[in-house]
Amino acid sequence: MNPLGQEYCTRCGMRLMIVVEPPAARYEAYDPTPSNEEHLLERISGLENRQARLTEKLERALDLLLRQAQNSHFDRALVKALAGLLTDDGIIENDRLERLWMTRCQKDEEEQLESERREALRLRILGKFSGKDRSAFENHLNHGFLQIEDDERGGGIRSLQRAAELSSNNAPLLSFLGELFYKSGKTSKARGFLSQAYDLEPGDERVELLLGLACADDGEAERAKALLQRATNSGRSSFAAHFGLARLFVAEERWDEAVREFKSALARRASPEAHYALGHLYYGLGRDTLAARHLRKAVALDGDYREALHLLGLVCERGGQTSLANKYFERAGSGSFVASAATKLKRQTGNPARIGNAFRMSIARSRKLITEADRRLAEALREDALSSHKTTDKLTENGFPNET
Repeated sequence: MNPLGQEYCTRCGMRLMIVVEPPAARYEAYDPTPSNEEHLLERISGLENRQARLTEKLERALDLLLRQAQNSHFDRALVKALAGLLTDDGIIENDRLERLWMTRCQKDEEEQLESERREALRLRILGKFSGKDRSAFENHLNHGFLQIEDDERGGGIRSLQRAAELSSNNAPLLSFLGELFYKSGKTSKARGFLSQAYDLEPGDERVELLLGLACADDGEAERAKALLQRATNSGRSSFAAHFGLARLFVAEERWDEAVREFKSALARRASPEAHYALGHLYYGLGRDTLAARHLRKAVALDGDYREALHLLGLVCERGGQTSLANKYFERAGSGSFVASAATKLKRQTGNPARIGNAFRMSIARSRKLITEADRRLAEALREDALSSHKTTDKLTENGFPNET
């Protein structure tokens, strides 16, 4: 190699040139890959535009909701002003109007919840299908639910029964049919479907409660007690379960157990019917002070509770308060109700063996034990048993309301 950086080949004697380059040059020799920066910037700009449009729509929607809320407030204020004006003129009763309005709102909310429950139940029934003709099953099922939604219960039940024939082991469908028959007052048919559903799914607490009540009405007292006691011990005890047990204990003349269960029913649902039932039992047992206390509470909750008013009059009459008794009789009204109730109840002398017409005594004649004697009590029981949610009132330390 000469001083000029030239070198000769040792084989052929040709002159070679050595080229020296820095290390970084080897990377600059390759063409760089195309950059995605411009594409990403375009996408970011598009997302920003969409976000801006969505924000604008949300602002408009919120503004619309605010206006709607203001209009609703003004409408309610106008209605209240009109109601106040009509109340001052003596045309309407403001308190009664408020109660009717609250009742209607509560009814609409319950109907919405029931509709949602039925839809969830329909999907559950479809998931439990185990037959061959799924298409026919689904048609009958959907048609039945639509008819029930349109208050065509008879046609809806027939469609659901045809669906049950195509899927005989469908426990949710069988329990729903039993529930519909129980709601219609056909406890014998309800018991058949509920028994099948309970055999398939023994852990269903709702089926357990309805089956217990249906058995009690159908004369199966022992099975009814076992089912209702399991329902009360399951952690989801209700007014209906305790009330049903109390009626069974009354029929067996087990007074202490009957009082305990009626008090538990009252603790679960402080309703006028619960107070009336406990007052009625205390009246038959000759404990007029406690009877009067509960009957007054029933009347305080519902001033038009004729049975409670009349029985309260009988309590006062037996205690020698004739004038006060006559006032309660007048408030109860006149007609066939007062005549029949007075004829049956005035013959009572406080003997526990003659509790009264609302509580049939003979276990041998126990058909329709719960739902036949008193229509209002039966309706309260049915409503609580069929409700999709249970309400539990605040209890004392021993689980009962305070009472001396």
